[in-house]
Amino acid sequence: MSKKGLLFCVTLLLIVLPIDLQGQCAMCRAVLESNGDQSVAEGINNGIVYLMAIPYILVGSLIFIVYRKLKS
Repeated sequence: MSKKGLLFCVTLLLIVLPIDLQGQCAMCRAVLESNGDQSVAEGINNGIVYLMAIPYILVGSLIFIVYRKLKS
């Protein structure tokens, strides 16, 4: 894959990914929506997103570092 193709795929992924990050599991969503306090539901949702995103960022950084070391 060329660099332009790879850049296009990464850009497309970054554009589409935040749309899918706003989901919750069905049970968490049902319990939080029945409570009526939207700030708690939003806080739980943000916590889920942060917990999910950190491993991807770490693995991506590791892959980038290894790629840079192998390239030079």
